[in-house]
Amino acid sequence: MQGTIDGFSYGLVTPLVAYLMACLGGALGLRCTTRSMLVSRSWRPGWLALGSAAIGSGIWTMHFVAMMGFTVKETPIHYDKAMTFASLAVAIVMVGVGIFIVGYRGARGAALFTGGTITGLGIASMHYLGMAGMRLDGKLEYNTFTVAVSVVIAMGAATAALWAAGQVRGLLWSVGASLVMGLAVSGMHYTGMAALDVHLHGTGAAATGDSPAALLAPMLVGPLAFLVLAGVVVLYDPKMIMGRPAGAPVEHKPGVPAHPTVPHQARRPALRTRRTTGSRGPRTPQNH
Repeated sequence: MQGTIDGFSYGLVTPLVAYLMACLGGALGLRCTTRSMLVSRSWRPGWLALGSAAIGSGIWTMHFVAMMGFTVKETPIHYDKAMTFASLAVAIVMVGVGIFIVGYRGARGAALFTGGTITGLGIASMHYLGMAGMRLDGKLEYNTFTVAVSVVIAMGAATAALWAAGQVRGLLWSVGASLVMGLAVSGMHYTGMAALDVHLHGTGAAATGDSPAALLAPMLVGPLAFLVLAGVVVLYDPKMIMGRPAGAPVEHKPGVPAHPTVPHQARRPALRTRRTTGSRGPRTPQNH
């Protein structure tokens, strides 16, 4: 027997809150990625790690807030806690790999494509691993084509967001990138949910695991507390507001000469010395 799925049991409340969570995590993570491009290599890993954790926590929180509105009318839903938190770890690690590639190689060319692809796959992996932690009296089946579309959406939008973060053009630019990242996570989530069918066993056996309400508390206390902390770090960093370095560091800036005036200053005194030496030779006999 096929179960009756309702993904919006609370109306538009859960989709909107979930989208805001994804945007919050994306905004903090992408700003940290931007900041990493404005500092020396010794500080770069810390900013990239903070950005990875922020984005991973944001998309994980988005997923399970959205799942609060997901019900199957014929059976209760529970979640396996270990599988649920494993999806958080996968999200942070895979998103981190993509962000570190862009942070060190730049948001262009093969580095951008590779980083965006891995980040998008991290978003998709988090979603389907989280769905694998669902416990109910039935079997989950997916439409292969729709699943593929959801993964492509995640990779494409994640690539666009990382490209925007790499432009280093100020706060508003990064806010726009975070909206794209939120769209990537939300679009991927609901496209993936559209691919889902539930076939009930009809045994009436009670599912094991925690209820959605029991999982809500750690989701709010843990990842949201981290997002608030990351937000404080970002807001109190003055260079994050400007979106450009105060000292204009020149390391790893393709196409920009490091110190263009130094060679000219070194050559001009040499030219003047030659003219002075050459002009004194003929003047000396004329003054006898």
